Amino acid sequence: MKIGGFQKFSMIDFPGHVSAIVFTRGCMYRCRFCHNPELVDSKQYTELIDENEILEFLENRMHKLDGVVITGGEPLLHNDISEFLFKVRNMGYRIKLGTSGYFPEKLQTLLESGLVDYVAMDVKAPLEDYGNITRVKVINNSSRISKSIDILMNSKIDYEFRTTIVNNLLNESGIMRIVKLIKGSKRYVLQKFRSIKVLDEAMKNETAPSDLELLQIRKMIESNFEEVLIR
Repeated sequence: MKIGGFQKFSMIDFPGHVSAIVFTRGCMYRCRFCHNPELVDSKQYTELIDENEILEFLENRMHKLDGVVITGGEPLLHNDISEFLFKVRNMGYRIKLGTSGYFPEKLQTLLESGLVDYVAMDVKAPLEDYGNITRVKVINNSSRISKSIDILMNSKIDYEFRTTIVNNLLNESGIMRIVKLIKGSKRYVLQKFRSIKVLDEAMKNETAPSDLELLQIRKMIESNFEEVLIR
């Protein structure tokens, strides 16, 4: 598995767990607001981290950490992810997966394998706007996303859907269309856009809703979910 980044300690990325974060390299999408451009743009790639180095670290931290987050990029792009997760699971770690939902069949297989405890899936836009947001025209893209949503909502696993809110890319109408798509789900996270590090440098001139505006959005939609969070 191609690992492009590693964070040794986090208390906020895996609810209820002290975790390490593994960042895989590679993604199908080219979202302008992506905050991990070094994992997406080949011109910004850094040196890969040896998988064995990660596993050795995790083995030595088994009594100090209890969770591992696998994110990217897009982790399900890697065909050997199951083998990696199996090794991590054998150390006793709980595992959180971050995904775009582009690979519903792989997601289903991982859930059935029992190798994942929590899934955070990005819902980047209303389905009809995905091509504009991701800057990639993909056949059956909408059906891929909607199928992954259905898999999570009908599973017994803990999960969240999350959307990055950028003022000029997603208006109130767009948010409500996303809400309709995932209505009734466990947890919806509104992520405030941050322009410090982005794939498209022009995005540094874009703005995010204010904290008050995000609170107003949450109030407007919270009846549709078990929980709505702001990050």
